[in-house]
Amino acid sequence: MTTSTATPVAVPYSGPLPRVRPLAITGHGVVSPAGIGLDALAEALRGTREPCADPAQLPLGPAEADGLPDSLRVVPEFRLADHVGRKGTRHLDRTTGLGLAACALLRSAAGTADDDPSWSSTGVVLGSTSGSVRSGSEFARDTHVHDRPFLVDAARFPNTVMNSCTGQIAIWNGLHGINATLSGGTTAALAAFRYARNALDRGHAKRLLVGGVEELSPQTAWGWAASGALTQGFPTGEGCALFAVRDAEAARRDGTPVLAELLASETAFAPEGTRPGVAGVLAACVTRALERGGIDPSEVGAVSLGATGLVGLEGAERRSVRRALGGRSVTEIRVKDITGEAYSADGAFQLAAVLADPVPGRISLVTGVGQDGHVACLVVRTGTGPGTGPGTGPGTGPGTGGRS
Repeated sequence: MTTSTATPVAVPYSGPLPRVRPLAITGHGVVSPAGIGLDALAEALRGTREPCADPAQLPLGPAEADGLPDSLRVVPEFRLADHVGRKGTRHLDRTTGLGLAACALLRSAAGTADDDPSWSSTGVVLGSTSGSVRSGSEFARDTHVHDRPFLVDAARFPNTVMNSCTGQIAIWNGLHGINATLSGGTTAALAAFRYARNALDRGHAKRLLVGGVEELSPQTAWGWAASGALTQGFPTGEGCALFAVRDAEAARRDGTPVLAELLASETAFAPEGTRPGVAGVLAACVTRALERGGIDPSEVGAVSLGATGLVGLEGAERRSVRRALGGRSVTEIRVKDITGEAYSADGAFQLAAVLADPVPGRISLVTGVGQDGHVACLVVRTGTGPGTGPGTGPGTGPGTGGRS
């Protein structure tokens, strides 16, 4: 038996890849450091609104607020009761609150009745990684500081479970479909779209709410500051973005407005997580996604980057995309300059930024790179003809600047 220390490389697929059925994005709910709703994020991308960086907006004690790092992106003036009412919210953590608020925004925009049978059969697929880091940390601490471990506050325990947010979204909204939480760091939300695509393709669901969520807390803020993974001064952020997703052909058949089409969603892994390895695997992942979506690289007009602010990975991601596009430079959408490093919510905010700039018929990439070697890519077409929702005509989108 022989062993080798050579870094494995991605093996190219032989022959044409099978096409995938497009998915329709028919609704959204966005809660970000720019404010509540997609319009707030669009204004921030245009430069007409500043993202919130005030630690006093977080529900922390005075000592915690004073001790937070300087670079933050916080959802401003966030009160869950404003979105779902006060009843039953006492023991919910911020992660769950952000998810419930995003879902409430999506439902409000869709005008869906509580007794709509298609709504009750809807499922939830969410990128969350660790759930509420603050809840888990504080609950664990209580087991040490109290006289007896069993004197912890049992009502707070559900918040420590990774899938608490998706469960609460289903409970509060009467959703009886698939309920899944995907852990994948900065690529978690993009992996959620891949999971959702598979579920819809195989007939396990007809409509899913898909996205990512992350709360900001002293634990996460100081964790990022101590890790050295972010470039100097790059902020940490929070928020949630959810999207209603279903088969595109079915959506058009019943007249549902389509905001954009998800043409392909692919994930991959670079063994050992080396930067050269990540760059090559991401380029192959983008190429595979374009082929499965039936898109020529020359048709791509924009890319929403996920590694912005990550030491050593931002440049590798940009080079990978350019390599997959044959050396071409395209419009670069840098939403993380607004939202900060929002970890599990990164991919969802990247997609929201694409929808905030809905150039009719434009093909956009949404890419993600994780420090552990995971990579992911979505191919999205905005403003797609009959059945397309409002606000997608010429000149309606904000400028995003930059090239990649």
